[in-house]
Amino acid sequence: MTRRTGKGRRPLRIFLVAGARPNFMKVAPLMRAFQARPDRFDPVLVHTGQHYDAAMSDVFFKELEIRKPDLHLGVGSGSHAVQTGKIMEAFEKVLTGDRPDWVVVVGDVNSTLACSIVAAKMSPPVRVAHVEAGLRSGDRTMPEEVNRIVTDALADLLFTTSPDADRNLLAEGVDRRRIHRVGNVMIDTLRRFVKRSDQADTLRRLGVAPPYGLLTLHRPSNVDDVEALRRVMRAIGEIASDLPILFPVHPRTLDRLRADLGWGEASGQDGRVRLLEPLGYLDFLHLQKRAALVLTDSGGVQEETTILGVPCLTLRDNTERPITVSRGTNRLVGSDTAAIVAAARGILRRPRPRRRSVPLWDGRAAARIAAVLMLR
Repeated sequence: MTRRTGKGRRPLRIFLVAGARPNFMKVAPLMRAFQARPDRFDPVLVHTGQHYDAAMSDVFFKELEIRKPDLHLGVGSGSHAVQTGKIMEAFEKVLTGDRPDWVVVVGDVNSTLACSIVAAKMSPPVRVAHVEAGLRSGDRTMPEEVNRIVTDALADLLFTTSPDADRNLLAEGVDRRRIHRVGNVMIDTLRRFVKRSDQADTLRRLGVAPPYGLLTLHRPSNVDDVEALRRVMRAIGEIASDLPILFPVHPRTLDRLRADLGWGEASGQDGRVRLLEPLGYLDFLHLQKRAALVLTDSGGVQEETTILGVPCLTLRDNTERPITVSRGTNRLVGSDTAAIVAAARGILRRPRPRRRSVPLWDGRAAARIAAVLMLR
């Protein structure tokens, strides 16, 4: 198999894997970078179908100007083991029939792990590049942490976003020559689309105006633990007495709110906590930029608020993105009701924090990744 491109050689065939909503903002700039050099790259977009409904995936492809997937595995939902197994089985069939030069995976979802394992276990192995490598929370009860560790152990190239990620990989024995700090592809997408999001009529359609808070909640540690969920939502109810809270609800979170806390279409907080359908990327970015406060357990939102300069409270005891705390606007508050309320009210009393730049989070991470791959 030809491994490198150049005069008289074919372009590198790249299988770029996306599976879940957080992946789509990361694959979009990579696809653009690969498609901009057809002499060097032959990209194939593989959608595993880990997120499979229109509200959770299809709208993102349209908004982020991503072409329709070349391959759609259609695995759907299931437990971690069931879903990972389905992806592995389907992806193995793909690689058996069409062996690329590289499998490029992003983030830390089950698709990331599953496709990395399949590629590494082919005979001979297919090389794996992991975008957003080296992030560690130190909490192996998080399924994403296990996905990160295993994917990084298998990857041939590791593209990192920050110095702490480099240090984590080196401490785990990764050869320094495999590590490339390139910046943050998710911020590539934010910088490309933030002005377009300014033109959205999101607030008018929702009938809201600043000031408001914005909430996202989806991690098992908050959603599947009924006591943690109750503590968080009690805090949200108290904060909502100070300003309305907009809450785009993940489908699984809505199921838990209904089953465990008895929430319906109305929140029970006199309309001050407003449950919304999952939002497209531009709508969410529009709301995020204008929020007085964001409360979240999402890693990507921690990064976006850092660049936007929006105060962020992370409803977790740890983060795999510590640079958002040291250089950004993020603060860890866990799930304790009193701590969340006190931190939120402290933010609302203070002026909006000043934006701070993060090295290499400049909108050119995907171009740097393409440049490294062209040398391989």
